Amino acid sequence: MSTVIDSLERTQLRRVPRFQAGDRVKVHFQVIEGTRRRTQVFEGVVIKRQGEGVRETFTVRKQSFGVGVERTFPLHSPKIERIEVSARGDVRRAKLYYLRGRVGKRARVRERRYTGPEEIVERGLLYDPAAEVAAAADAEVPGDAVDAQALAEAPEVSEAAEAAQPEAPAEAAAAADETNE
Repeated sequence: MSTVIDSLERTQLRRVPRFQAGDRVKVHFQVIEGTRRRTQVFEGVVIKRQGEGVRETFTVRKQSFGVGVERTFPLHSPKIERIEVSARGDVRRAKLYYLRGRVGKRARVRERRYTGPEEIVERGLLYDPAAEVAAAADAEVPGDAVDAQALAEAPEVSEAAEAAQPEAPAEAAAAADETNE
């Protein structure tokens, strides 16, 4: 594919939490009714993710008054305000189409016991052009010269820090002696 198209698509990618099929998610998205704009929440089990990049979509299924309702969302859409992962599912498949034929307790997905620490995902674009320009402006000296400059500045910083706080190690040693007695 063209590098121009790739670069345009890369600027539209948004930060999203990690989730997969079987996870229970809450999708906060904008609904426009006439002149009013409001946020609606759709909570259910992710039954599939497909595509890649800007074209990636995910389908969420929920039971509403005894009827199964599925909705497909574009993952990087600006209409999606937030995606919250409320539970991690313990499944062995990428597509959970078998849930369509089940009702009630049989349509549940078992929850994973421990998934590790959750990551905090900030709202915004994955590749922010303004932040990249600012980072490029901060890099005054490229490559190995930065390391040499950092080594040259390191002793000056440590000597200034020692001059500013000469009593701090002595106070810490005195406090340690009091706790040992």
